[in-house]
Amino acid sequence: MGAWQSLPEDLPPEVRHLVEQLRRLKDATGLSLAALGARTAYSKSSWHRYLNATQPPPRQAVTALCALAGLGGTEAERVGVRWELAVQAWPRPATVPERPAEAGEYEEYEDDPTLPWWEEPPTAPSKASRGPHRMLLAAVLLLLALVLVAVAGVVALG
Repeated sequence: MGAWQSLPEDLPPEVRHLVEQLRRLKDATGLSLAALGARTAYSKSSWHRYLNATQPPPRQAVTALCALAGLGGTEAERVGVRWELAVQAWPRPATVPERPAEAGEYEEYEDDPTLPWWEEPPTAPSKASRGPHRMLLAAVLLLLALVLVAVAGVVALG
């Protein structure tokens, strides 16, 4: 992990193990943080916070990284279990801070329940989304009728 900044000494072992594993997975992808952000639903700065243990990653971010690193099945499940243990042990402030967190401090953790766009179930088109298609169809049919009337007029005059 040559280029990684060292993790805080007082970090719980569950958190340290997860972050170190996420760093190895990120390195295995060969992607930069910017490229990792572009390939997932999480920004470069979010990945920086996750991989430096300043903020716990949402489960979906861990799942996305596992997929990019080619982990599946039992291996991905193990990372998920490690994530659960780390989130439970992640340091939390004793009270809600009156100021933004500074370097070395931990922000309150809140898991993001949203799914990445590639995991969202397909939805049936609503009536509103079919409206423009119907208008386009009506316009094409009207244009076709107009062309037929024009052709009939030319044939009648000819």
